[in-house]
Amino acid sequence: MQPKQSIVSLPVYQPGKPIEEVKRELGLNDVIKLASNENPFGCSEQAKAAILKEFENISIYPDSFSTELAAAVAEHLGIERNQLIFGAGSDEVILMLVRAFLTPGDETIMANETFPQYRHNAVIEGATCIEVPLKDGTHDLPAMLARITDRTKIVWVCNPNNPTGTIIRHEELDAFIRQVPSNVIVALDEAYIEYVTDGAFPDSLAFMREFKNVILLRTFSKAYGLASLRIGYGAGHADLIRMVNQVREPFNTTRMAQAAAVASLADVEFLNSCVTRNAEGKAYMCKEFDRMGLQYYEAHGNFIMVDVKLPSGQAFDGLLRRGVIARANWKHYPTYIRITIGSQEQNEAFIAALESVLTEAAVLG
Repeated sequence: MQPKQSIVSLPVYQPGKPIEEVKRELGLNDVIKLASNENPFGCSEQAKAAILKEFENISIYPDSFSTELAAAVAEHLGIERNQLIFGAGSDEVILMLVRAFLTPGDETIMANETFPQYRHNAVIEGATCIEVPLKDGTHDLPAMLARITDRTKIVWVCNPNNPTGTIIRHEELDAFIRQVPSNVIVALDEAYIEYVTDGAFPDSLAFMREFKNVILLRTFSKAYGLASLRIGYGAGHADLIRMVNQVREPFNTTRMAQAAAVASLADVEFLNSCVTRNAEGKAYMCKEFDRMGLQYYEAHGNFIMVDVKLPSGQAFDGLLRRGVIARANWKHYPTYIRITIGSQEQNEAFIAALESVLTEAAVLG
């Protein structure tokens, strides 16, 4: 058997370590997972009710066009239904976008430390990935602009950026988009937008309405707490969405995911509660990091990237032995870990575990 040459050396995506696996491996009873930026407060009760109701229809294929969900999201955003495409998480929208536009010899531009699925999917299609170093943990838009050539098809901007949590502000992004050639797609990945409270965050919907080459990527996995149901979407000009739709698989989102997303969108109270509690947890974490003398990037999502002054793999192992799953091993940030903001109880447990790891390292060092 001979696979595509482009995938032979392609690494498999490594998700956060599962809780049950850690319990089995280390013989622990209590494990906290703060590795995958999941919502520690679960999902809306209205979403749970919608899921239960859909069990009656489990033998029936879902609506392939997500009609009810499209109507709800279109109303929420103030756009038309034909400007939306849904996928199994925004990950699948990324896959579809790449599948629709990238071919061998094409180029695509991204940050050198960002969501890895941009690169992963582009490599599969045989495209060349141009990775531009972050500047102070943030996308260097002028440097990315300078790398655009006549072979460039897509530029990826993750905002807030995963893993650093930093944002690009409106004026910066506005200047950038206005200089990108109209035949180059600008994909704005806003998976964590619901958590952003900074008033300078870009009005990406305004960009999408003005520029036909701008597509927004959003998800119900994070703030809405529907990660296991895999439901996300892209929003853009109707012509762009139509082209991406041509490579979409039929029935690619489930009945339960669609129903839960509709219900979640309507439960504003739950979403606001999650955002408020996330902000409180973030403030606590930052205060503790300041007390411990640790540097971190200004966080705008539901996670913080912090310099623990140790090889990140060592910190990861130390935390794991203490029942906390973090995210580590960033190529360009070897002493940083990314930690999801959890409940207050989880945050306090993490800080205690981290202090223990750092104390142990100081004694052994």
